[in-house]
Amino acid sequence: MKTIAQVAAELQGYDPQALSADAVNEFLARLVTPTADTQEVPLFDALGRVLATDLVSPISVPPHDNSAMDGFAFDGALLSQGESITLDIVGTALAGKAWQGSVGHGQGVKIMTGAIMPAGMDTVVPQEFTQAAPDGRITFASTAVRPGDNRRLAGEDLMQGRPALRAGEVLGPAACGLIASLGIPRVRVMRRLRVAYFSTGDEILSLGEPPREGAVYDSNRYTVFGLLTRLGCEVIDMGVVRDDPAKLEAAFSEAAAGADAIITSGGVSVGEADYTKAMMRQLGDVAFWRIAMRPGRPMAVGRLGSSILFGLPGNPVAVMVTFLAFVKPALLRMMGAAAQPAPLLQARSEEPIRKKAGRTEYQRGLVTRAPDGGLQVRTTGNQGSGVLSSMVHANGLIVLHHGQGDVAAGEAVDVLMFDGAI
Repeated sequence: MKTIAQVAAELQGYDPQALSADAVNEFLARLVTPTADTQEVPLFDALGRVLATDLVSPISVPPHDNSAMDGFAFDGALLSQGESITLDIVGTALAGKAWQGSVGHGQGVKIMTGAIMPAGMDTVVPQEFTQAAPDGRITFASTAVRPGDNRRLAGEDLMQGRPALRAGEVLGPAACGLIASLGIPRVRVMRRLRVAYFSTGDEILSLGEPPREGAVYDSNRYTVFGLLTRLGCEVIDMGVVRDDPAKLEAAFSEAAAGADAIITSGGVSVGEADYTKAMMRQLGDVAFWRIAMRPGRPMAVGRLGSSILFGLPGNPVAVMVTFLAFVKPALLRMMGAAAQPAPLLQARSEEPIRKKAGRTEYQRGLVTRAPDGGLQVRTTGNQGSGVLSSMVHANGLIVLHHGQGDVAAGEAVDVLMFDGAI
């Protein structure tokens, strides 16, 4: 288990007062380690979980060569014998059982989608390409299909004895369906991460409390809960903790005793009451950063016991941006996920955007389809770190990279889409 100082020593040019966004993610990738705990769950409970071991296919899918559509099965070699093919249809192959007859030269079998291909047949002509004769035969042009068309091969999807899914994959609906297609009712996954969260500050009101001058209702508690729930974590909600050393110590100690990770918001900026930072220093091994980014400049990271600590800024948008940019990738790593960095889409900016080189900016954007079919994006107005409505109206973050300057209208920019994240 590496200390903050050990990780810092591994990073060239590490400066906690001027850290780039890329350096933050590199630091966190070295600090956190995957959990080793696994559990077996029913397939209906596996959605969103991380696969613990490679899943080797016990069967081939499909188990037999079968028809990809309704039509007539025949030997594809007949296609070379002339412009028109006539088949004598000698039976019908239905899905779910093998056809028991035999087929001679110039003969075919009517076949349904999913039915096993009869022996000696490798091609299916769709029913709509054929003409039926009164004597039960069918005729079709030899150019209608090619040898092997409309046949699904045994093991085409999955081959017996080979990995169907790899450890570290986050199981989505398609993966769960694939597991079911193998006849597997239960699957071994990594246990859910336990993440404790609380807001800090005397100015924070919990829902149900009456308004008072200078106080604001706690939105961060609900956005962080949503972000963690979407990620598949077990959330330990600890509410609001006042700027009181005894209460902060009790909250941090309780969180460290029961959680893999702790997330707080507020109390880490320069100039704020120092109770939260002082308690982090007292109880753990913590670094306090000034990140070259906007929004979300201040952040604390470290360990409290065996728990990883993420001390996020207090402003609502800054909380969400720092979570998406830094905390989410770190938690995925802790979950044992082999997830790659979230892909960035490119869209043309509908407007000029002012940007100062030397920091990464995450501006709230709305991506739409341009008249020419490409993607275009515009900002959602006021980009202040406390303007939560700008996140509601956005469907992604415009990512303006560290070395990037002003953006001209029509210039391509990177966008991190929200879908499935918030």
